[in-house]
Amino acid sequence: MKPSSQFSLLLQQRFAPFFWTQFLGALNDNVFKTALVTILTFDAMSWTTMNVGLLNNMIPALFILPFLLFSASAGQIADKVEKAKLSRIVKLLEIAIMCIAAFGWFGHQLWLLICAVVGMGVHSTLFGPVKYAYLPQHLKNNELTGGNGLIEMGTFVGILLGEVIGAVLVVHRPWGVQLVAAGTVLIALSGALLSWRIPYSPAPAPTLTINWNPLTEIGRNLRHSCQNRTVFLSLIGNSWFWFYGAIVLAQFPQYTKEVLHGEYSVFVLLLMVFSFGIGAGSLLCDRLSGHKIEIGLVPMGALGMSLFGIGLYFSSLHYTNTISVNWLSFIQQAGAWPILAAIFGIGLFGGIYIVPLFALIQTRCDPTHIARTIAGMNILNSLFMIGSAVFAIILLKAGCNIPQIFLATACLNALVAIVIFSLLPEFFLRFGVWLLALTGRT
Repeated sequence: MKPSSQFSLLLQQRFAPFFWTQFLGALNDNVFKTALVTILTFDAMSWTTMNVGLLNNMIPALFILPFLLFSASAGQIADKVEKAKLSRIVKLLEIAIMCIAAFGWFGHQLWLLICAVVGMGVHSTLFGPVKYAYLPQHLKNNELTGGNGLIEMGTFVGILLGEVIGAVLVVHRPWGVQLVAAGTVLIALSGALLSWRIPYSPAPAPTLTINWNPLTEIGRNLRHSCQNRTVFLSLIGNSWFWFYGAIVLAQFPQYTKEVLHGEYSVFVLLLMVFSFGIGAGSLLCDRLSGHKIEIGLVPMGALGMSLFGIGLYFSSLHYTNTISVNWLSFIQQAGAWPILAAIFGIGLFGGIYIVPLFALIQTRCDPTHIARTIAGMNILNSLFMIGSAVFAIILLKAGCNIPQIFLATACLNALVAIVIFSLLPEFFLRFGVWLLALTGRT
């Protein structure tokens, strides 16, 4: 019998409420953060006397900080507590945080908005382990790749829409701040209502005694993951994706302004193209894998990320425009389309790379330890993202321009992939088997 499309999961009770709950969470995070960064950038004087550049770098850091501090505890909670109940608690917390933020918006109280940034970081930290530990409980093995693909697609589309909506709403005159305050509370309420439709998901370790010391628990989580070589190296590979993606995304604003000579709309266009690439690659995995977990796609994804990263460098060299352009004028410039194609390609192969890794981790780690494994991965992701910022700063201090940072990252990606896959030859072997099967089908 022909396998059903992964999109059929969106019509099923076991998947749809959870999908839309997590989608609205990603959407709300980014509506709020983007609105705050935008208003501080374009209307700083009415909010603060602090350095705006410092604030714009501090806000993402404050959002990530709870992942480092609380992921270990969040993983234990997700293994101990029934996941539908935990999802509802997290969504109620989101409503409370957005109500606090609303007071900050209406009262021009920046400190309340900063507290809400940290609060949303805590919200995302608590929901992260639930998000990926939930799927193996409700999806069959031949549905995991498709389900993970939908989740990744939904996450990145939510991020993209949130960034666009947040930036558009907050600059609306005269009701921008009010629209953001009401909109974020409404999104939180919608997510909470949907969470009541999530089906029962029993806790795999209900008798677990929670260790509230984050340092010792982080060490215990990582030691436990190290016992399974394949899972641990897959966690490293997953975190590497966030290193690569964080570097690319962090350069987009400056790349838009200094290299492409684009206005804000060009920056939004780059985000859209990259996000659509991630979504397309995530969804394509299910078809390429034949509706099963196919880790042979991971080397292909890594190869594509490097090739298109190198392509972004060379296409940037051939872009010669020096006048300020909006997105419509940008796409009419010579060399614009190869740049967009390269950005889309990085996203596309990034999706192909990351989805099988998630499915592998979910199916090969200890079933009673899955949420804690995901929490450990979130900690590694945070550390790798911090490392990506340090790496980019070092390159900038060394005199590299933005296209050269893209080139260096793409080359480093190839080196890291070779190291990981040489330590886990199963990936290359499966890639060869997949290519042979693909050749046989054609």
